[in-house]
Amino acid sequence: MGSVTTPSTDRRATISLFSRLRTAEGQADPFPIYAELRARGTVSPAPWGGHLVTGYGTCDQVLRNGVWIEPDTTWREQQGARTRWSAPSAREISRTMPALNPPEHTRVRRSAGSFDRTTIEQIGRRVSQVVDRLLDTLHERLHAGEADFSALVGEELPVATIGDWLGLPSADWPRLRELTHDQVFTQELLPNASQLARSDAAMVELRAYFLELIRDRREHPGDDPVSRWIRTWDELEPDRDKADKAVYFLALFVLLAALETTSTLLSTMTLLLVEDPDRWSLLAEHPDLVPAFVEETLRYDPPTHVISRVASEDCLLEGTEVKAGEMAHLMVGAAQRDPARFTDPGSFAPRRKATHLAFSGGIHYCLGAPLARLEAQTLLSRMIARLPRLTLVRRPVQAPRVAFRRLLNLDVSLT
Repeated sequence: MGSVTTPSTDRRATISLFSRLRTAEGQADPFPIYAELRARGTVSPAPWGGHLVTGYGTCDQVLRNGVWIEPDTTWREQQGARTRWSAPSAREISRTMPALNPPEHTRVRRSAGSFDRTTIEQIGRRVSQVVDRLLDTLHERLHAGEADFSALVGEELPVATIGDWLGLPSADWPRLRELTHDQVFTQELLPNASQLARSDAAMVELRAYFLELIRDRREHPGDDPVSRWIRTWDELEPDRDKADKAVYFLALFVLLAALETTSTLLSTMTLLLVEDPDRWSLLAEHPDLVPAFVEETLRYDPPTHVISRVASEDCLLEGTEVKAGEMAHLMVGAAQRDPARFTDPGSFAPRRKATHLAFSGGIHYCLGAPLARLEAQTLLSRMIARLPRLTLVRRPVQAPRVAFRRLLNLDVSLT
């Protein structure tokens, strides 16, 4: 007789897959595990409740459909006092722009402004200068032997870019970067107690830092984003304390979004470049492919592998009944290798006209996408033009995460 699949065996199988995702091997290459998960159906039950979505089309649909909303402060409060959603850092992050729903999201996003062409051109000049300086340092280290690209360039460029734009003292950048890495656990898929404790501590320090910064900018206003946000929110909100908190949550969001995912993009992009000599040759011969190389990186191994949404009403998701308040975990890392969407999805193809969900979609499409693309394209172009061919010394180590990718090292040498 054949075996019979029951809900309990199905649940155990899914738990087993996620246990493998948490291992060093699973984090180094989660894609075979994603393929097994996708084989269980475009939509499958999550062992801890809610639903896992692995199909590209379905993920895209959820991101663009107003029925699916962010797990905001109200939703988190409804989950109870003993859940990960009640952690202080989880409550704090729920007040930043990406976790808001309309109409508050609309109001806050409008107040933030945008990275328009003029702003991008101004930042672009600074990015070019920083990239050249960082590559000079990298080249010097390489003459003495191997060097960690992630530490010397991938981690440095985003904090220098956003730190300079916000007008943050450069002496503060290393600590802000550390706090950013610690706070991300509260946004992870299944954080444990010690990880949440790290996020809680980091968020306390970040809050104190930015509120002090806002007090200083009130006394010494300038032509910087924080000063502009203060002026904007003083017009929107008559209560000064509330206005300052709104500015704090904007500044916090910009820092966190600009550092964590962009540094991962830069290091992943460089890993894909140096692990295959043919890719370096391709870009050296066809530098016009640099933007496409960046987009294919974002499809092939995006910085964020999981995006979560909540149903605002009872609905159907690919024939699966979903109750209001239930969560769908969009397994973006799996969806972007969906063979129903992409030809040969496991192949890195810089000439592919890649579409992807790396910057989310719908009303929550990433505000900083132009800035991330600017940094990645500038770095890649300058590397190809200025450096001798680099070689990967050893496979890098991934941070112990599922939702947010991060290379802990990227050791390279001169060919």
